[in-house]
Amino acid sequence: MTADRHRPDPAGPPLGRRRLLTAGLGAVAGIALGAGALDAVAGSAAPASGMHPDLVTGFKVKNLTGPAETGGFAAPWTDLGIPARCPDGSILFVCGDTFDGSGVGGPNWRAPVGLRSSSADLGSLTIDGAVGGSSAVGLVPEGHAPVGGGYTTAIPSDVFTVGDTMYLHLMRGVIYQTDHTDFWRSTDNGETWEYLCQWPAEVYGGQFQQKTYAVADDGYCYVLSTVFNRDVTSGLLLHRVPQDQLGVPGAYQPWGYANGAWAWGNPPTTITGARRWGEICFRAMGGQYSFSWLNMDALGIRAQIFPLPTSNLFTTPEQTIIVPTSPGLEVGNLVASPYGGFVIPGSTFDDYHVCVSQWYDNQNYRVMHYQINGLSH
Repeated sequence: MTADRHRPDPAGPPLGRRRLLTAGLGAVAGIALGAGALDAVAGSAAPASGMHPDLVTGFKVKNLTGPAETGGFAAPWTDLGIPARCPDGSILFVCGDTFDGSGVGGPNWRAPVGLRSSSADLGSLTIDGAVGGSSAVGLVPEGHAPVGGGYTTAIPSDVFTVGDTMYLHLMRGVIYQTDHTDFWRSTDNGETWEYLCQWPAEVYGGQFQQKTYAVADDGYCYVLSTVFNRDVTSGLLLHRVPQDQLGVPGAYQPWGYANGAWAWGNPPTTITGARRWGEICFRAMGGQYSFSWLNMDALGIRAQIFPLPTSNLFTTPEQTIIVPTSPGLEVGNLVASPYGGFVIPGSTFDDYHVCVSQWYDNQNYRVMHYQINGLSH
């Protein structure tokens, strides 16, 4: 490994993320949450983490990234692949830490990058382009600077489209030591990005770091957020923001419990049982809402389907859509070292497609397309 600061230290932040995935369990550090939130939810008998998630079926459609799939764009090793339909109808997959060369930790470290499928058909998604052309480029400036024994990076938590504008939310700093988060927009299908605003890492005790946006048909985006650290217990917070004020931090209005009632504008209160969260994805679809996430204990990717952004998630069933297994034992919806779980545009609850990431060694680090069947909704 050379001294090039654009290349990761083998003991640096990307490997720390893999450690959490393979361990499945870690030290838990508590955060103060809204007192009495669970008792305040009408009809709530137990937190969601105490439920027995339903099992659904599924299967792998294909690898979306890898040496054969995206090596031609200098991105053979990448993850996340958050999908968004561009205004021109194509699909943009926004990926996280991306490397060239022979494996994770190779040369040309970039984050985030944008890979494209010219087809948005769920049956023919294939990476056939990249922002930057033949060599995928970083979407925003990020030098991976050395800080306190690690290196900074820019991890996407969401990308989405409102009208003719795309939006991108990033978590900045050494991974799991977020310095701040920032927000960007694009009016040319994700080719170039304009900075809008940022939030300090400590907002709401860190529980506003990892954000995901559901674009509703009532003029609002509804925003779910957590701490960005799989070793830390976090609540799940809900905000709403007018779609024409997405880049205005003061326009984000919290949902919370106070004075005996839940209401917009109350101090934010966790809307489900606190836990350790991995990636989260919130989408408006089919007249309802889908929330999918990497659950850390027990490890797996889960989903909830509910009618309103303010629905009672303490009692909404949690359905396991991806089940962890060991390399070589993968079949159906069993995946070795899974994470992500981002819903692909065009999905329905009866035909539910997700981008699932995998990382268990330096040559097994990729984004995959899975189809999920049997969701209750």
